[in-house]
Amino acid sequence: MEIKELACLGAKLLADKKASDVNIIEIGTKAAFADYFINATGNSQRQVLSLADEIEDRYAMEGILVKNIEGKNNGQWILLDFGDVIVNIFSKEMRERYCIEKIWGDCPITQIEE
Repeated sequence: MEIKELACLGAKLLADKKASDVNIIEIGTKAAFADYFINATGNSQRQVLSLADEIEDRYAMEGILVKNIEGKNNGQWILLDFGDVIVNIFSKEMRERYCIEKIWGDCPITQIEE
């Protein structure tokens, strides 16, 4: 599976699972550590944790294992590092506070419809 297809698969899964404000940021031309960010917002701590589990399980079905997970203890911002694709699942408060899209504003951003 191509890296872009993997990013699209993850973003679609999050949108299908009722995450809000799902997008993909193509960071590959600006960063050496990954090619894509997937960003999504959960409506509760429970949903943030559930979304992280869902994407980890779905990628594992494709043979893509998570290299590192940060934030799973508090469920406010969970970062899942799959190598070329990094998934950020935020609570509403954390999403507003860190404004990832503004930081990477000069990169192409694709909104995923819910």
